[in-house]
Parts: sequence; structure tokens; C-alpha cells
Amino acid sequence: QVRLVESGGGSVQTGGSLRLSCVASGYIGGYNYMAWFRQAPGREREGVAAVFKGGDRTDYADSVKGRFIVSDDKAKNTVYLQMNRLKPEDTAMYYCAAGLIYYPSTSLTAIHYDYWGQGTQVTVSS
Repeated sequence: QVRLVESGGGSVQTGGSLRLSCVASGYIGGYNYMAWFRQAPGREREGVAAVFKGGDRTDYADSVKGRFIVSDDKAKNTVYLQMNRLKPEDTAMYYCAAGLIYYPSTSLTAIHYDYWGQGTQVTVSS
């Protein structure tokens, strides 16, 4: 089992920044990717960004490219999501996830992730 704990959500105005953190504990050998997903009320869960634990590969949803940066500290089993130039449409519950991804093209697909955090709310006001 892998336990994931997110932190860093909050409320900001349009154009502001937030940094989310997610610490993994437990069976850290049970995954090779960590990712961030988000879900707004009435919408499906959407992959935002993912990072490969074994190297430097990162993947982003088109909607956040150029604004969000995903990174990890492998020694601390922690993944971060730096969110810049936030927009009201970024408002959602953000979830950290960990999983074994065999095809990098699927790194932003929720069904491939086995472990999930409890979520942290991000609200962007106009």
C-alpha cells in the first residue's frame, strides 16, 4: 500500500500562484509515476501533470502547459505542482496519485493509478 498526503491548496485571485505538495509513504516500490489530477463539480477527473520516478520525464495537460510545473524530490518521495498564472477554470479539487505506468502516453489517465490522496481544494476567483 502507498499512502499519499497532499497539502498546499487554498484560494487565490486570477493570476496568482499556488504550490501543492504530496508526500508518499508505505510501499514506495509500488509505483513508477506520480501525478496530479483535478476534478471540478459536475466534471470528470482530469489529468493535469505527471512525473516519472525513474528519470526526468514529465507530462502535462494542454490546459496547463506553460503555467504549471511538476517536479519531484525522489529522496523525500514527494511530488510538487507549482501552479502559476492561475485562472478561474483551474478551480477544482486536486488529487495526488501514484501508479505503475507501462506506457508513458497513459500517464494522465486516471484508471492507471492505484493510489490516491484525499485531495486539496484550489479556488481561483476572478
